[in-house]
Amino acid sequence: MGETTYFSKLQIYTYAVMSYEIKQDGKFSFIEEGRGEILMLLHGLFGALSNFQDLVEHFKKNYTVVVPILPLLTMDLLHTTVGGLEKFVTRFIEHRKYNNIHLLGNSLGGHVGLVHILRHPEKIKSLILTGSSGLFENGMGDTYPKRGDKEYIRNKTAFTFYDPAMATDELVEEVFEITNNRMKVIKIIALAKSAIRNNLGDELKAIKQPTCLIWGNNDNVTPPFVGEEFHKLIPNSELHFIDKCGHAPMMEVPAEFNKILDSFLSKVSAPATV
Repeated sequence: MGETTYFSKLQIYTYAVMSYEIKQDGKFSFIEEGRGEILMLLHGLFGALSNFQDLVEHFKKNYTVVVPILPLLTMDLLHTTVGGLEKFVTRFIEHRKYNNIHLLGNSLGGHVGLVHILRHPEKIKSLILTGSSGLFENGMGDTYPKRGDKEYIRNKTAFTFYDPAMATDELVEEVFEITNNRMKVIKIIALAKSAIRNNLGDELKAIKQPTCLIWGNNDNVTPPFVGEEFHKLIPNSELHFIDKCGHAPMMEVPAEFNKILDSFLSKVSAPATV
């Protein structure tokens, strides 16, 4: 594995405008839509809200869907780590007084969710992971992104998906802009290194909450065997694979992803009626 896994988490989560208000409470920015039990979504690198649009729209009917904007590129460098992000999530949950949370994380967001549930299990009702880091991820041999080479960025963006057409010009431009900002690149590399160092392994056996693992069968970043290993290590877990799907199932195949998640949540919660 290369010195860093900068592109191993290239999920291409942009801040594209959604039809939801980005709320501000103190230093926290977030989306909060719907009513019912809390379904909290943790995004990964290059990430945020647009990846979850179909999921938010579907689940806000029966859940309070919360998407905090993680300070991936705004924390001071010392705290730009998986642990630093987990502390931010803990402060957010305490500040908003959330309880009985269904916690969902993709890639780095899944890793942050795992660390949180191990440190603070009391407010988490269930856990959902998709393409999560925490055990293994494919670094693709790169140690530093090639600044100024848009075709290189396009190829690495396409690597994230089963269908390379998902790497639209808009997504490529967003990532290209970030990779041409030296400080942002340094922070992304710091997070990637932190994720590699923070290998959870046997610690996962301590997770007691029902856990749903939703994996793309064509995930190049956290391949299917990673989902299988999480399934072995997390006692009360179930594993679902989606064919023709890469590293971001909730973005690439939202209908199938939502169907699996719906079924899981119906077993572990009693959704409120609208």
